[in-house]
This record gives sequence, structure tokens and C-alpha cells, in this order.
Amino acid sequence: MYLKSIEIHGFKSFANKIRLEFHNGITGIVGPNGSGKSNVADAVRWVLGEQRVKQLRGGSMQDVIFSGTELRKPLGYAFVAITLDNSDHALPIDYDEVTVSRRLYRSGESEYMINGNSCRLKDVNELFMDTGIGKEGYSIIGQGQIDQILSSKPEDRRNLFDEAAGIVKFKLRKDTAVRKLEDGKANLTRISDILSELEKQTGPLEKQAEVAKIYLKNKEEIKTLDINLFLLENEAKREELAKDEEAYSIASGELMQAKSSYEESRTEYERLQTELEDIDSRIEETRNRITDTSVKREKLEGQIGILTEQINSAKGNSAHFEKRLKEEEQKVSEKKAERETHLAEKASIDEKKKAADEELSSLKKNLKEAADEALRLTSEIEDCKEKLIETLNSRAAIRSKLSSIDTMEEQTNIRRSELTGRMLIVHTQENEQKETLEALKQRFNEITKEIAALNEEQKSSEEELSGMRDRLAQCDRTLRESQSLYHEEKSKLEALANLTERYEGYGNSIRRVMERKADTPGIIGVVADIIRTEKKYETAIEVALGGNIQNIVTDDEDTAKKMITFLKETKAGRATFLPLTSIDHPQEFKAKDILSERGVIGMADE
Repeated sequence: MYLKSIEIHGFKSFANKIRLEFHNGITGIVGPNGSGKSNVADAVRWVLGEQRVKQLRGGSMQDVIFSGTELRKPLGYAFVAITLDNSDHALPIDYDEVTVSRRLYRSGESEYMINGNSCRLKDVNELFMDTGIGKEGYSIIGQGQIDQILSSKPEDRRNLFDEAAGIVKFKLRKDTAVRKLEDGKANLTRISDILSELEKQTGPLEKQAEVAKIYLKNKEEIKTLDINLFLLENEAKREELAKDEEAYSIASGELMQAKSSYEESRTEYERLQTELEDIDSRIEETRNRITDTSVKREKLEGQIGILTEQINSAKGNSAHFEKRLKEEEQKVSEKKAERETHLAEKASIDEKKKAADEELSSLKKNLKEAADEALRLTSEIEDCKEKLIETLNSRAAIRSKLSSIDTMEEQTNIRRSELTGRMLIVHTQENEQKETLEALKQRFNEITKEIAALNEEQKSSEEELSGMRDRLAQCDRTLRESQSLYHEEKSKLEALANLTERYEGYGNSIRRVMERKADTPGIIGVVADIIRTEKKYETAIEVALGGNIQNIVTDDEDTAKKMITFLKETKAGRATFLPLTSIDHPQEFKAKDILSERGVIGMADE
């Protein structure tokens, strides 16, 4: 297996795309200082997964991208690809030729590819593990690294020998397996705790489940009873409504009958009133006639009395005249002598007698006429009396009828008042019944709508309940997965916390110094413990700090000197200390134009 070619574009000083071919034998790259010879080795180290910017001789990972010159614009990305001959299948991949490439954009996005397929940095590291080609392998030795290797402690140089012996992969696998076993044990312990806790909860949960089942059953029964009760109440309301409607129809019929009877009574009353007025008029006329007849009768009775007196007087005169005639006849005989004397007197007496006879005849005739008139008037008076009696009887009857009519009218008025009151009550009841009917209809419609809404709500609730059950099952699954993930992450966190507390991954010297932190107050910590940043900036900060991330910060130089002495005495190795009393103020950043470039987020200290 050997390196066949390197393709570089936009990495450091390689603005143009360049491809370096390597053949059998040794290939050397020569040139003056600053020509970019070391950039080729940096490119190889970078494409193999180097993350420490210090190893790439830069300040940040974006420094590996061509930043431009006076005549050329900066590029937006850096790309490096190396091609290895794998005909002997030294690399565990089914290809005779392996091309590994890496691309980095100014936005911070990065990608790795093996034979054009995207992969992870872990895949690249595992591919070159135990081959000596990795970024930590012995195949790439930069400037000053030989002295560092020779001066390193045996524990640090052991990694090179492990890499050359090809056991790094197995050691890592062993460590991974051991960690997994420990994690599995921890998970088993936690699972046992969870099972014991869940077993404790099983009894109460079963009781709660029984109570819940009883509750749901009772709830369904209550729901059924509520519906039946509503239906019964609805039926009762309908029957009551039918009775009210029947009573209303009966009351309406009675009201119409009462109105008809009232109209008939009113018509009869008006007719009787008219007849009564006619009878009163006739009675008045009859009274007037009776009064005139009485006056006329009294006048005729007075005339009859005068004529009777005249007749009686005439009868007395006639008897007197007869007596005188006899006396005169006697005297005639006695006084024939006086005949001559009395002839003239006789003649006058005869004339007077004739006149008296004529007057008597006239008086008799007048008396007869007066008697006839008296008889006629008497008969007429009797007739008038009869008519008067009839009229009085009729008047009494009419008055009785009027009294009965008044009584009937009063009763009618009372009945009319009662009917009016009942009619008002009926109207009121009718309005109330209408309002009740409308209210009941509205209530019925509302209840019907409510039932429909309840049915819809029941369907919706059932669907929602089904969905909630599905979601509950999903939540249970998610909960179990989350709990499993939580315990897994917690185990990882505890493992990482243990690693952090033991400062795994740091050099032996760093661990030895941090072990003294408890009894040495002047030790603040390593830079990695002190700096806090958002997760999206972690990679950038880590790349920017490089190896400085393991430097130890102390309060003052005395503490740093004390720890250096401690390391020398214990032969624990070397470490870099940063006393706060000797740190100068940072220099002002002058290249502020870079901050306005596309893809630049800002200063790391901000």
C-alpha cells in the first residue's frame, strides 16, 4: 500500500487546483522557506482528520482556507483528497484504490468522503487505525516532532509503538467493550431498581385501574340514565302540552259559546228594550187618553147632573102646571067669567107650555144623547179600564220581564265579567301556554341540538379517546424509549463525569497537577474547564485553542512554580501553566475587514 496522489484545492496557499502524483521510490519536495512545502504535509494530516489547529500551524480552522491576495479573491472552501493503493487490501475495505477527501466551508460546515461517499470522521479514523497512517501515526512527522518524541515520557511514546504493533484498534475496542460492559451493568442495576419500583406500583395501579373501570361503567350507566330521564321528562312534557292544548281548545270553545250567548242576550236585550220603550210610549198615550176621558167624563157627568136637574125641574113644573090646570079648569068653571080675561094669559101660558114642551123634548133628546154618550163613554171607559188593566198587567209583566231581563242582564254581565275574566285568564294561560310551548319547543330544539351535539361530542370524544389511547400508547413507548435513553444518557453523563473528574484524555502531567487541586488553593483549572460556550461554537473554539485547551490556569506565578517543582520531583512530565498575574492585555484585533467577509460569524471572545 502506498500513496498514489494528492489533490489540493483552496487549502492554505494552494489557490489553484493541483494534483501531485507519487510513484515507486522516494519523492522529495524542495523549495525556499515560505514556498508552502509544509502545507503538503499539513494537507495530508488535515484530510486524515486533524482537528487541532495548532498542529496545522493556524489560529482557527478557517485559516486553512485560501484567504486571498492583492490580486486574487479568497476562496469559500478548502478541499483535499488523497488516493492510496489498496491492492494488498491492507485497508479493511473492498476497493483496490481508496480515495479519502475532506471539504471545509467558511460557514464552518465540513464533510468527509471515502470513494465519493459521505462518511464520519470516526469512519476515517477506524479505516487508518493500526496502519500508521493516521493523524497520530508515525508516518507523518512534522518539524520539531522528533525532539518531542524523544523527550516524551515512556507512556507518551507507547502510543507510537502500539500504533506500529497494530494493537491500537484492539485496545480501543477493548476499552469500548469494557465501557459498554460497565454501562450495561449500570443499566442492569437501574433496570432492577426500576422493576422493583414498578412492582411496588403494580398493586396500587391495579386498584386504581379497578376503580377507573368501575368509574367508567358507572359513568356509562349515569349517561344512559340521564338520557332515559330526559326522554321520560320529554314524554311527560309532551303529554302535559297535549293536555294544555286540549284545555285550551275547550276554553276557546267555551269562550266562543259565551261570546255567541252574549251576542244573543245582547240582541234580545236590545229587542226587549225597544219593546219596552214602545210599551212605555203606548202606556203614556193611554194615560193621556185616560186623563182626557176622565176630564171629559167629569164634564159629561156635570152636564148630565144639570140636565137631570133641569128634567126634574121640568117634571116639577109639569106637575105644577097640571095642578094649576086642574085648578084653572076648576076656576074656569068657576070663573068662566074670567075666561075672557084669562084667554090672553092662557094663550101666553100655552105658548110657554109649547116652548116648555119643545124645550122638554129637546132636553129629553139631549138627555137621551147624553145617556147614549154616557153609555158609550162608560163602555169606552170600561174598555179603557180593561185596556188599562191589560196595559198595567202587560206593564207589570213587562216590568217583571224587565226585572228578569235586568236580572238576566246582571247575570249576563256577571257571566260576561266571569267570561271576560276567564277569557283574560284563558288568554293569559294561552299566552303562558304559548310561551311555555315556545319555551318547550325551544328547549326541545335545544335539547335535540344538545343531544346531537352530545352525540357528535361522544363520537368526537370516542375518536379523541381512541386517538388519546393511541397517543398514550405512543407516549408510553416514547416514555419507555425516553427513560431508556435517559438512563443511557445518564450513564454516559456519569461516565463522562467520572472521566472528567479523573481528567481522562489529558496528559499524565495534567492529571497529576489536577489531583493536587484540592490541597492547592491557587489552582483554578484547565482552560477546557473554564471556558463555556454554546454547543454550535464548541468545535470552532476547540480548534482555535488547539493544544492550549489543556493549559492549567493558576492564581499567580508562585502556584505555577510550585506545581512545576512538583512535576519535576515526581517526574510526571511537563505542563503549561497560565498564571493570571502574568497574562497581559490582549492585543487589539486590527484585521477588522475580515469580520465583514461572507461566512464570518465573529470574534471567538465575543
